[in-house]
Amino acid sequence: MLEFIKQPWPWWVAGPLIGLIVPALLLLGNKPFGISSSLRHICAACMPANIPFFRYSWKKEIWNLLFVLGILLGGTIAAQFLSDPEAVKMAPQLASDLERQGVTDFHNMVPADLFNWRSLLTARGAILMIAGGFLVGFGTRYAGGCTSGHAIMGLSNLQWPSLVATICFMIGGFFAANLLLPWVLSL
Repeated sequence: MLEFIKQPWPWWVAGPLIGLIVPALLLLGNKPFGISSSLRHICAACMPANIPFFRYSWKKEIWNLLFVLGILLGGTIAAQFLSDPEAVKMAPQLASDLERQGVTDFHNMVPADLFNWRSLLTARGAILMIAGGFLVGFGTRYAGGCTSGHAIMGLSNLQWPSLVATICFMIGGFFAANLLLPWVLSL
């Protein structure tokens, strides 16, 4: 059984399991699915300042904080006990493109060549981690939610703004992966 759990699950198993989260949350109290709002709840709970954006009843959203805690615990358990020691399988063309840019460690989904404390102090690391993190956070607030909230919850509820946001997320992802990332890796 453990070997089955360690393997990548096919899309036709993982996709419907993720999709079943939407009706489950709707049935369990009309709760929206999304992760980005949890940072707002944490800030409202930890920093009770007189900032209008954080003045609301965050305790009504405690379920969302528990959901995020479950994701963190699940990710930690999976990384510690269920990770595959084999290198991540990727397209040979992608592997050779990354190797030309100096990325050779493919044993994790997040290459250690790019994301480590030492590379944070380089131009490439600062762009990838600091500027990238800022842009993700800004885009999430500007779009009114994250990719999981819009693409999973919003599209399943046939919300027009979620369709627009998801299309923009995809265009931005294609732009970043094909044009921006090669430039950043060449720094």
